Amino acid sequence: MTESKRPNLLFIMDDQHRHDYLSAAGASFLNTPNLDRLASRGVRFTQCITNAPVCAPARIGLASGYQPARLGCLDNNCYLPRHVTPYYARLRDAGYRVGCVGKLDLAKPDPYNGRHGDRPWVFGWGFTHPEECEGKMHAGMADEPRGPYGFWLEKQGLFEAFRADYAVRKARGWIEGAYHDSVLPAEAFEDAYIGRRATEWIDAVPDDYPWHLFVSFVGPHDPFDPPAEYADRYRDAAVPPAVPSGHDGKPGWVNSRRRDLSDDEVAVTRRQYCAAIEQIDDQVGRIIEAVDRRGMGEDTVVVFASDHGEMLGDHGLYTKSVPYEAALRVPLIAAGPGIPGGRTSDALVELIDVNPTLCGLAGLPAQEGLDAKDLSPVLAGERTTHREEAASALREFRLVRTAERKLVAHHTGEVELYDLGNDPDERENIAVDRPGEVAALRSRLRRRFHFPP
Repeated sequence: MTESKRPNLLFIMDDQHRHDYLSAAGASFLNTPNLDRLASRGVRFTQCITNAPVCAPARIGLASGYQPARLGCLDNNCYLPRHVTPYYARLRDAGYRVGCVGKLDLAKPDPYNGRHGDRPWVFGWGFTHPEECEGKMHAGMADEPRGPYGFWLEKQGLFEAFRADYAVRKARGWIEGAYHDSVLPAEAFEDAYIGRRATEWIDAVPDDYPWHLFVSFVGPHDPFDPPAEYADRYRDAAVPPAVPSGHDGKPGWVNSRRRDLSDDEVAVTRRQYCAAIEQIDDQVGRIIEAVDRRGMGEDTVVVFASDHGEMLGDHGLYTKSVPYEAALRVPLIAAGPGIPGGRTSDALVELIDVNPTLCGLAGLPAQEGLDAKDLSPVLAGERTTHREEAASALREFRLVRTAERKLVAHHTGEVELYDLGNDPDERENIAVDRPGEVAALRSRLRRRFHFPP
């Protein structure tokens, strides 16, 4: 691929967006026209599995192309190891301008992102034009600004009101009684800020080199606090009920996380979640419009994904960090030159597979030793399958998932097995009744998590 023909790469990610909350995925109660349009132009994957259903490990896995467990990243208290070359640096070294606007979480325990989001860390990761923003809780729980969004709020005279509101939400436990609208106007909400800054970056980037922009929204992550302008659109929306579940078959540590919300309260959290997604969708539309306005639409690959899902009341659970489908599966859409459109793929994919896929689309040679696998043959329509199984892990569990089965091995020794074909909501743990299947999947699990030196 010649220098002039290498595509621009626009990778848009949001935070804690479950796979089935897109209108293109059948969520008729939710308005996501821009993501739907992107899906119609390219490929929407229905079976994309995060490698760790929590922020930092998922994003470190994506950046590195390795299973985060291989790097010892099993919870949010981890860093991208210095000896690992993230794909951002590979693109930079291949002649790409590499920008970011939004949340990175590659050094989450270090809380200060810098006034302009350009702390020295980010240049080492490969970004030439960084604006690393805080996550919502990161920004709202600080006594003073920790990154560019907080400093911008302070300049607008809004930081103290935002911080006081988050103190109330934290005192209420972030979920129960903490799902009221944002105190901020829509244009001051962080996802609007990120969308605006990303659009400005595209408007200004020179066209003498190809570019990669990583746009990372902070919603629809809890707390469920969309601006009122968006929340008003969903006040009476008929959202689907949560998946009910008894305690039988689920391990004790999972049962201890259940929340006691009424059906009406669950519905409100789901409506607020929808409102947050619609605001992100609006920003996605503006960003893609900026690309088209520059005349770069035909030369730009656009990918949309999320780092992990959100239980949203299913099985009485909220947020992530558990091995169930609502937390594990994420949206994944890709469109652009060389990607025939109008397709939906059921190929089993891991989130880390985006890493070598972007590098391959940029014409880089394959990187040796990665756990990730290039999706390009599926994107080009040359193949319909990709993986026989997907794997994911946190400190509390490891799992292997095929198209029809999921085995979860917990740190407590408890085991779950689900027949996803007949029980997609994972209501019945059949591990006791299927010892042969458990043994076979355990063997596959061991192979996936055997990391020789």
